[in-house]
Amino acid sequence: NPGFGGQTFIHSQVKKIKTLRDMIGDRPIHIEIDGGITSETAPLAVKAGADVLVAGSAVFEGGSVENPQVYGSNINAIRNAATAVQR
Repeated sequence: NPGFGGQTFIHSQVKKIKTLRDMIGDRPIHIEIDGGITSETAPLAVKAGADVLVAGSAVFEGGSVENPQVYGSNINAIRNAATAVQR
């Protein structure tokens, strides 16, 4: 069940995102996904219709105070994966 950091993406929600996007149509309403967003799952969410992604654990993976550049690399990987897909 959702509710804490580090949870995996729930793939069954992709269909729900698509359904919600279809219901919204062209109205200016954002769909935000928070949970399990990584460079692998971001394209799935975006392709289904999400346009706001929240990434937590995936951003901080592998980084540290001594190695903070990893955070920027992780953010760029997620952003690049998300923007590379066509809806």
